[in-house]
Amino acid sequence: MTARKFASSVRRELAQLADPTLAVPMAAYMKGRFAFLGIKTPARRAATRPLISKQSADLVESAQALWALPFREYQYVACDLLQRHAGKLPRSSLPSVLRLATRKSWWDTVDPLSKVVGTLVLNFPDLAARAEKLADHDNMWLRRVAILHQLGCGARTDSKRLFRICLTNAADPDFFIRKAIGWALRDYARHDPAAVRRFLKQHEGALSSLTLREAGKHL
Repeated sequence: MTARKFASSVRRELAQLADPTLAVPMAAYMKGRFAFLGIKTPARRAATRPLISKQSADLVESAQALWALPFREYQYVACDLLQRHAGKLPRSSLPSVLRLATRKSWWDTVDPLSKVVGTLVLNFPDLAARAEKLADHDNMWLRRVAILHQLGCGARTDSKRLFRICLTNAADPDFFIRKAIGWALRDYARHDPAAVRRFLKQHEGALSSLTLREAGKHL
């Protein structure tokens, strides 16, 4: 279906589940940055899974249509859609995905979009340089995308790229950047703990205590 029809179908499904009593604490958890319909993740995904499964065309346009809607659950559905069909996205979709990461930005949407970027880079290796270039972008959320885009890649991780990106952002004072570096390193340590130990030891003085703590949790 078209992007407009998809967004309308999502709105119909979610309207039936809206719970104002849940919307207030959900908004408070996000520090009042976004308005919520008040739908928990399992219920939202159960209601929209059939629509997402069938939507195979106009994927980026569908996500953009949902991004324009006022309640946060719509952005979550957009992320679910792009993650579900990330393997079908053309290389030309990268700029559009990154633009979404800069709009209504917070960790709850930036992190799943990072995974979409990671899939694009795996499918189109020539995009790796563009992903790494985000490491020193003026936009903090795009830097977080760069740090996290290889999350979960395991043996397919380009460790040199990961370590370079981490070092580029090591001095950044922002909590979300320091936390992301630690998370990315901890994730890669599941595949190559020795390499992460060496990296942490070699750059201990450059990395924040938060990063070191997060990265070394399971070492």
